[in-house]
Amino acid sequence: MNKVIIVTDSNSGITQREAAEMGIRVVPMPFFINDIQHFEDIDLSQGEFFRKLAEGADVSTSQPSPADVIELWESLLKEYDEIVHIPMSSGLSNSCETAIMLSREFNDRVWVVNNQRISVTQRQSVLDALELAEAGKSGRQIKEILEREKLESSIYIMVDTLKYLKKGGRITPAAAMIGTVLNLKPVLQIQGERLDAYAKVRGQKQAKRTMLDAMAKDFATRFKEAADKKEMHLEVAHTANEGEALLFAQEISEMFPGFGDVVVNALSLSVACHIGPGALAIACSKKIVTI
Repeated sequence: MNKVIIVTDSNSGITQREAAEMGIRVVPMPFFINDIQHFEDIDLSQGEFFRKLAEGADVSTSQPSPADVIELWESLLKEYDEIVHIPMSSGLSNSCETAIMLSREFNDRVWVVNNQRISVTQRQSVLDALELAEAGKSGRQIKEILEREKLESSIYIMVDTLKYLKKGGRITPAAAMIGTVLNLKPVLQIQGERLDAYAKVRGQKQAKRTMLDAMAKDFATRFKEAADKKEMHLEVAHTANEGEALLFAQEISEMFPGFGDVVVNALSLSVACHIGPGALAIACSKKIVTI
């Protein structure tokens, strides 16, 4: 049987320890904090990242070194026949396009999946890829299936503080000041490759209700056939807000019964650096048939 190894990056939220248990590889995303390079989950933990953010450190994202990616692929291809590489969405980073370009030199042994996922939905793509590989699918087939289903997911994110949206130039200082006074909580959405505004509401309770209603609407329209059959994965993601995330997961289970466990994970640091701590997100992705 063709041996296929799955590779992703740390934007999936999969830790190095989890990767070892799953039998996959995770490329750590690089960050510059006060001009010093760090690598997610290597020498930069979630806790350390948010401490630096709170201290007002200058944080910027980067993409994995092409040389490091090639070195990893060459090492894996000594043991495996094919690699399926699942990076974060091409709409949110150049790392996907870089990987696609690099893969052309590997004579159809490396298949880069551009299925426009990030965080918990990217994580689910990795789990789907593992199932497909175990079902005997080739690298090419896994790539084709994941990309065919790329728009079958949805994420809604409540931002708790406007500080980091202001810092990144996504809202003006005046808008941030007014929003803070009025306790406005922006709700963002990721549909495909874009991160866009969805709504502005007052307070966390209303923000959570807005996200739940948005997901219910998706289940009644975009995902109706799969949702009616309970063939959807539901997830919660957060930034340094695990307690609230677990409570939110319970609310989701009560509103959408019969969909199985609601998985809770931390949002990737590539998202967290733009929205700050305290964020909550609800996400879904359509289940993939492996036969």
